[in-house]
Amino acid sequence: MLLADHVALITGGAGLNGLGFATARLLASHGARVVIADLEAARPAEAAAQLGPQHQGLVANVTVKADAEAVVARVLEQFGRIDILVNNAGITQPRKTVDISEADYEAVMDVSLRGTLLFSQAVIPAMQRQRSGSIVCISSVSAQRGGGILGGPHYSAAKAGVLGLARAMARELGPDGIRVNCITPGLITTDINKDKLTAERKAEISETIPLARLGVPADVAGACLFLASDLSGYCTGITLDVNGGMLIH
Repeated sequence: MLLADHVALITGGAGLNGLGFATARLLASHGARVVIADLEAARPAEAAAQLGPQHQGLVANVTVKADAEAVVARVLEQFGRIDILVNNAGITQPRKTVDISEADYEAVMDVSLRGTLLFSQAVIPAMQRQRSGSIVCISSVSAQRGGGILGGPHYSAAKAGVLGLARAMARELGPDGIRVNCITPGLITTDINKDKLTAERKAEISETIPLARLGVPADVAGACLFLASDLSGYCTGITLDVNGGMLIH
């Protein structure tokens, strides 16, 4: 098993059909003890229970610094270490540029970008004491191509910010033995988009992708496993595309 004796913290991971839970399940299958942090309405404890009794689900709002610090303190109290952080929490909105309200902007930027910063800040001291750690940040192909299928420009901006933040952290934290990397998923079929695209539209999009299909959460989970494990021990500051060839650059 690639992650025996490792402790992994995943934000926004309670949705059973989402990227975060698929990642939690795969990391757990490789021996990690997994903690899922998510909003109370998402029922993180119930999601973690599906992985097994050795895993935990904790309530947290990723945009609140005190919540991030409380979750990390609880994990350290329970398990004594944190080896992996997956900054997965994010929201999207279909907006045109002129239609983005201040509230829209703040909501999308806060969850994706502020949440990534706050949880990273919370785990870094523990990882520095260990002289090891892997932080995986979920960005988006939308950040690279300037817009996606569903998200508005503020979503692209937030996810581009995640790329810049992760690269800067990678440069800063490398001497501490902490690796920081990004994944940029393409169009992945999850609950967030399942009712927003018709079967015909999905087929049209698939025809433009070299691998001729939309992604599934397990595709992203596999990339997270690689970046979380020692298989990627000499990788930091990288952006790993998981898009079926939707964007080749």
